[in-house]
Amino acid sequence: MEYEVVIGLEVHVQLLTESKLFCGCSTRFGEPPNQNTCPVCLGLPGVLPVLNKKAIDYSIKAALSLGCQIKRSCLFSRKNYFYPDLPKGYQITQYRLPLAEKGFIEIDSENGIKRIGIDRVNLEEDAGKLLHEGLSESDTKSYIDFNRCGVPLAEIVSLPEISSPQEAYQYLNTLKTVLRYIEVSDCNMEEGSLRCDANVSIRPKGSKEFHIRTEVKNLNSFKAVQRAMEFEVNRQKEAAEKGERIVLETRLWDERKQETLPMRSKEEAHDYRYFPEPDLVPVEIDDDWIDQIRRELPEMPGAKKERFIKQYEIPSYDADILTQEKALADYYEECVKSCQNPKAASNWIMGDILRELKKANIDIQECPITAANLGQMIRLIDQGVISGKIAKEVFEEMYRSGASAENIVREKGLSQITDDKLIREVAEKVIEENPQALEAYKKGKTRSFGFLIGQIMKATKGKANPQLANKILNQLLEEKK
Repeated sequence: MEYEVVIGLEVHVQLLTESKLFCGCSTRFGEPPNQNTCPVCLGLPGVLPVLNKKAIDYSIKAALSLGCQIKRSCLFSRKNYFYPDLPKGYQITQYRLPLAEKGFIEIDSENGIKRIGIDRVNLEEDAGKLLHEGLSESDTKSYIDFNRCGVPLAEIVSLPEISSPQEAYQYLNTLKTVLRYIEVSDCNMEEGSLRCDANVSIRPKGSKEFHIRTEVKNLNSFKAVQRAMEFEVNRQKEAAEKGERIVLETRLWDERKQETLPMRSKEEAHDYRYFPEPDLVPVEIDDDWIDQIRRELPEMPGAKKERFIKQYEIPSYDADILTQEKALADYYEECVKSCQNPKAASNWIMGDILRELKKANIDIQECPITAANLGQMIRLIDQGVISGKIAKEVFEEMYRSGASAENIVREKGLSQITDDKLIREVAEKVIEENPQALEAYKKGKTRSFGFLIGQIMKATKGKANPQLANKILNQLLEEKK
């Protein structure tokens, strides 16, 4: 039997607020365990939560950027469950009245642009973190770090409209790009700023009914999400072919074994006994509040990509890479402003700049070559002051020292030789020293021309203007035919 895949993603995104959702404790990552805590986020008796308005602002901003409808009134609820890292015994979240709903994300699929619906965006607090130490199950000790308790999260829930693990990967990449563009989260999966749970099911091809799903957790990278879903899809297909029943359950992804493993039976909504949070009033959001945040939205990645293609006349592939990060897109535009050569700027950034950044594991904001300096170097190439080969040497020195291209070229004497007389003298000497190449050229073996040009460049230490050297050598060889 042929099956089709049905996937829905629940993404939890840590918002870039300085303090937690209901108290003034810091959200800084990497602090000593249990340092960023207070009676409120530890759930001690008699405390009252106070809502962080900046978290609401960021959630509205995220929802607007995803085309969602903002609810004019949203309500916090208590989600009751008992786990060691949840000190109150419940989580404050949004259930029946979320902050926003009915949005979408557009991705590139095999059949062109595909729109994935977003069911809801709601705001909630994070739980703590369990730390396990020990070499075996018998001597393992578990500790609790409550620093994350109360950290604000935006939960973004997709509709079950993702049809393959690859589409899920595309969805997450697009979502990450949008959220980083609007600067509401750094989406750092290694630090837990973006976490994803995947709901996976299969059904006979053409069927419209939803079948039993499994939820996969412990996904710490986009590639892990894709691999876990590929495994889970294949596992469910094999089970279906054998006539085995798919169980509604939560499964963990084991990165080492590259497989999903059962964790617990999946809870339903009634298991959490939701009810309105009695210590928080509903949040009323008016048009002025929404309009103010809408005005703060930057140009979105998709729109920026289309503008780059049209305005700078660069290929779609280039525009796609250059607009993946807002900071990279800004760097590119500043470079173009400096050099007035969009394609050359694209080539240098996508090639040399990104290669060096990847090697050093740093972001474009930390690049030692400013966009203006890179543009200046490209301008020197276009003006014939330096050759493309010399530019590689200049680039390396710029990256190492942070100095400008003009200063490096001046101090190292790297300017091209554009003196016709001098290049002609060098070319004549090269021809005289290589009679075999001259004879080969006379016999129609044009490869000898390249050899002679190489000798001219070698004699001038790469400083001869290549176009001028080609022109003069061609003239001399024609004269000697």
